[in-house]
Amino acid sequence: MVRQELVARQLAEQLAGLTGLRVLDVGCGQGTQALRLARAGHLVTGIDADPAMLTAAQTALAAEPEPVRRRVQLLTGDGHQCGRWFGPRSFDVVLCHGVLMYLADPDPMLASMARILAPGGLLSLLVRNADALAMRAGLTGDWRACAEAFDATRYTDRLGLPARADRLADLTTTLGELSVPVRHWYGVRVFTDTTPDEAAPVDGRRLAQLLDAEERAGRQDPYRAVAALLHVVAGK
Repeated sequence: MVRQELVARQLAEQLAGLTGLRVLDVGCGQGTQALRLARAGHLVTGIDADPAMLTAAQTALAAEPEPVRRRVQLLTGDGHQCGRWFGPRSFDVVLCHGVLMYLADPDPMLASMARILAPGGLLSLLVRNADALAMRAGLTGDWRACAEAFDATRYTDRLGLPARADRLADLTTTLGELSVPVRHWYGVRVFTDTTPDEAAPVDGRRLAQLLDAEERAGRQDPYRAVAALLHVVAGK
């Protein structure tokens, strides 16, 4: 919930004043961001390869008012199929959150998403921050893992799955070569990477304070540079 709320606030800032945009959410999961954007008046296509996640997204969509339901299409598939399913310049906004970290080589998917992005469009990526991989181990007192993480790009995620991380400098170079240069970037989970979502404060005032502190830190140096995740916004 903390991650989703922070990313939603950052997206809202980037899309302020715009409506009716064609949005593709690659790896839409339970549909959290897709539904938020549909409620804001955008036309959203969500794709996910996990049947359980897609079922959850469909259930959430069914509970929305009819005008919102009409603005959302959910498809079974993954980002590698974008180039086959959609033509060039098909979308004004492409989201890819928490997906690249599970790909051995993310470059083909990045190229595919760049191809279907319309001129003036935005590409929103949420990736694990390789420059901060030592932070989680250090904050939990696992000093051996901390030492090993300083120069690493591989790690084990919260679910115990092997994953990879990206360095902002490398991602900036790759996106520039695809003619989708980085416009802005944020940090996500600066203070709460070691805190499970379910452990977030239930008291509304304290939760609001947590989110405000995370949001502020994610917008400014030096804090955002050591965030667990990077929200990179690039555009044509």
